[in-house]
Amino acid sequence: MAKIFLTGYMGSGKSSTGKTLANQLGYEFIDLDKFVEQEYKMSIPEIFSNKGEKEFRAMEHNALKKVIEKENIVLACGGGTPCYYNNMDLMNNNGTTVYLKLSVDSLVNRLMTAKEKRPLILNKDEKQLREFVNRQLEKREDVYHQAHYTVKAKDLNVNELASFVKEQIAVKVI
Repeated sequence: MAKIFLTGYMGSGKSSTGKTLANQLGYEFIDLDKFVEQEYKMSIPEIFSNKGEKEFRAMEHNALKKVIEKENIVLACGGGTPCYYNNMDLMNNNGTTVYLKLSVDSLVNRLMTAKEKRPLILNKDEKQLREFVNRQLEKREDVYHQAHYTVKAKDLNVNELASFVKEQIAVKVI
């Protein structure tokens, strides 16, 4: 019985890595943003525009508490999830946390092509995006580093990560 929580900044590959990892482990994959959308029957951009970020963070926290009740899951968290309420402690105390770490340059390159789905960066040009990512990473990195493991996501080999996580789960269970 295990829970794996993938953390990291938006665009770091949590969802794509999580799907592959869950498949290899035979676990259920859950994307926390999609879970929030299903629970509250609104898209993340709608929640941000209608209710604001503060209300979104409360909804996200409640969704995380529901997801933690499940067994054998790989959860891709939102980029800010670990940084609000006691979410990082909840994840660390209920499973294995992995921080998918990427440089600012790599994140900006990835995010420039996927801004329309991300309300926090929607109207930013490349320079504004770089400054925004840099500022947020400075604030969030201490929390991200509380994860049990940090993986450099740029050169991430999902098969190697799956093997590593399987070994860690086996070690924790014994």
